[in-house]
Parts: sequence; C-alpha cells; structure tokens
Amino acid sequence: METTKAAPAIIRQPGEGPRRWFFGGGVHTWKATAEETAGAFLLFEDEMTAGKTTPLHTHPESDETMYILAGEILMNVDGAEHRVAAGGVTIAPRGVPHAFKVLQDGTRVLCLHTPGSAQAFYDGASEPLDSASGSGVVDFDRIRESGRLNGGIEILGPPPFPQD
Repeated sequence: METTKAAPAIIRQPGEGPRRWFFGGGVHTWKATAEETAGAFLLFEDEMTAGKTTPLHTHPESDETMYILAGEILMNVDGAEHRVAAGGVTIAPRGVPHAFKVLQDGTRVLCLHTPGSAQAFYDGASEPLDSASGSGVVDFDRIRESGRLNGGIEILGPPPFPQD
C-alpha cells in the first residue's frame, strides 16, 4: 500500500501569520507555507501602495492566482491589459508572461502559488517584519538575485506599463 505525506490542518485568524517585507514593495502575511501544505501550495496576503509595479515575469514551475481583496490592479497577462477590482481574480498559468500595477493605496491581494515551489524565491526576496514596522526599501536587484539563486521566477523585462 502506498502512502502520501498529509499536510496538517491550518487555522489562521485575520492578521495572523508571519509578516515579511517583499523587496518588490508590499507587506506579505504568510497564510500557508509550502512546508505546511506538504508542497501543494503557498498562500499569502500582499498589501501594497498605489504605483507599485512588477517587472514582466513568469513563474516557470507554478501557477499564480491572485484574488483581489481590496483596491484595484492593472494586470498584464500575455500582452493584454485588464483592470481588476476587489472581488476579481487573475490566473497566470506557469510560463505565461505577466506583470501588474497597483492602482489604489491599500490594495490587498490573496496570492496562491500552486504548487508551493516558488516559496524559496519569496523567502530570498523578502525579510521578516516585526509588528512595529510595515515597510522597507524596494530593491529589484535582490529580487533578481533571489530568482537566480532560488528559481521560482524568471524576469523577462521591465514593467510593461507606461510611465506616469
């Protein structure tokens, strides 16, 4: 008989979970890590300010689903732009080029990577926050370096959005 590794039950209340400053801008609150889900997925909430943009990139080994909890983003998926407001969802399958721009302060998204293989990238591209702090320095060189060292992301180019 073959057995599989089972993930434990996870319960986190609003605001609970390790908080990390992501060097691309934004505060991540980790809701379920790859270790906690036996590698099945990584789930985190990302709170961002207006104007944050991501470079054009892919996740070669995971699908990225973002559910917009509050605010609005402009999502570029495979060259097509879409405004997505609270209650909307975006899905960028593995290998599909995408980027987004935050259109409103206080935008919050719930980000799901399936499987959880991109976690090493996010660990290397962020640092823990204590409860008193909520920001840090945006450093795309560290983002690039984490992708090079840990996989999980491939940067294809600059943000595909016009400069304001």
